[in-house]
Amino acid sequence: MEDLGFVFGIIGMSMGISGFVFAIVTMRKLDNLESKLKELDVLNSNFKSN
Repeated sequence: MEDLGFVFGIIGMSMGISGFVFAIVTMRKLDNLESKLKELDVLNSNFKSN
């Protein structure tokens, strides 16, 4: 029974790490999109995303 807990622990950690990496990549892409839209004057230059 303890082997099953270990397996689920490993699966949980790998899912958590992949979710964290996905979040970092997504935030970078959103920052790039925001800067590009500011450059094209679609957004105000003083626009601040939270």
